[in-house]
Amino acid sequence: MKLRTEPLELHTIFEFRIAHGARRAHRNTLVRLEHDGIEGIGEAAPSHYYGETEAIVEAAFAAWAPVLGDDPFALDEIDARMDQVLMGHGAARAGLEMALHDWIGKRLGQPTWKLFGLDPARTPRSCVTLGMASPEEMERKLETVRDFPLIKVKLGAPGDVENLKRIRAGYKGKLQVDANTAWNPADAVRVLKQIEPLGIELVEQPVPRGDLDGLQWVRERSPIPVFADESAHTLADIGALAGRVDGVNLKIMKTGGLREMQRMIHAARAHGMKVMLGSMVESSLALTAAAQLAPLVDYLDLDGHWLVKDDPFDGAPRERGEIRLGDRPGLGVVPAGSPAMAVKAGR
Repeated sequence: MKLRTEPLELHTIFEFRIAHGARRAHRNTLVRLEHDGIEGIGEAAPSHYYGETEAIVEAAFAAWAPVLGDDPFALDEIDARMDQVLMGHGAARAGLEMALHDWIGKRLGQPTWKLFGLDPARTPRSCVTLGMASPEEMERKLETVRDFPLIKVKLGAPGDVENLKRIRAGYKGKLQVDANTAWNPADAVRVLKQIEPLGIELVEQPVPRGDLDGLQWVRERSPIPVFADESAHTLADIGALAGRVDGVNLKIMKTGGLREMQRMIHAARAHGMKVMLGSMVESSLALTAAAQLAPLVDYLDLDGHWLVKDDPFDGAPRERGEIRLGDRPGLGVVPAGSPAMAVKAGR
């Protein structure tokens, strides 16, 4: 198998601000895997919060390229060889695994979701995310997404509660909130009790990612269901979160690929948790890859293609709030503006 990479720079329409920081430009990496005349593609979106950079992603690909072998179907063997060289590196691993699944689907002439045996009609609607902003900027952002059925609002700064009240006054759809580890347990409960009357569906990661006892303490006192995000990376994390949270937000860039994410979904279900599929700032390529498992979960936060202004790909059709899996083989992603876009992709 021949592995090639190239830069993939994305720009958000508005500055995307969360408790960890703020950016408008995001440098991802496009992965191209060629074998037997077929090319599979994937995307790696590194997160500085998790110690990942574009250079680290490139170094991981360079380490793995010589051990991929010549059988893209041998996913377990490929994983084992990669681990012998370099373990972890979720974003890079996710991008490579996407390309492998895309290649397999194209080789078999089937969409990836069908190879997982799933029913696309069970795909939930996705929220769209509003990053932290001043009242004036938040009003401008809200105008661009007011017709979405579900909005997630980032919290973690002074004035958040008043901002959220203003949003609720002008928005009648469902609301979720995400603190991105910004609070201590006591502050989390105080804020959650203040916003409960606004009809909040759930709160993500109210406390630091390593404070599992804090998550449980908040859940026992919160009037709003508590989901883990930064605390849920791989399968081993699910057991530690059991009984501490109501649900988990799984992201392909954290889990390192679809197969680990599928394992985590089933483990979370076995522990009675709800499941959300989330995303970093990604193009339609990575978002459509994650969406292949969407029929298995309760909530979606696959919204990057609504947040970026220069999405270079077309994948799962994305009417406001809807992700529809189609019949194109593999991940079903083509370059934006290509003739293949004219082919009906939805069901």
